[in-house]
Amino acid sequence: MKFSKNSKCPCGSGKKYKECCYKWHKISKAPNALLLMKSRYSAYALGNADYIIKTTHPDSPHYEKDIKAWKNSIKNFSESEFKKLEIVEYKNEKKRAFVKFKAYIDDFVMEEESLFVKEDKWYYIKGV
Repeated sequence: MKFSKNSKCPCGSGKKYKECCYKWHKISKAPNALLLMKSRYSAYALGNADYIIKTTHPDSPHYEKDIKAWKNSIKNFSESEFKKLEIVEYKNEKKRAFVKFKAYIDDFVMEEESLFVKEDKWYYIKGV
């Protein structure tokens, strides 16, 4: 199935992609950690490696110096079937936030509580 801006957004909002995560993907700056979490899920589902890289904090243990290899790794992972994102809990503070989620990918359920920090924008740090 071909994906377009008029397709339903992978994040599960029920909105069209162009009315949802597309805007965050375009500017690489979501207004809060929850929307960053959802837009990163969509970016993985769509193979948007640039967005993942731009929204991962340089101090993150997941940040890779070899950007080309990192992009290839993201693209390979994006070939998986991203079925559903379920937000379990969202805790927001002024400069950091936690989003607990379940991501249904292929026949696997990934569960994580992610730490995000706000500097010039919100960034993903790591699972805690």
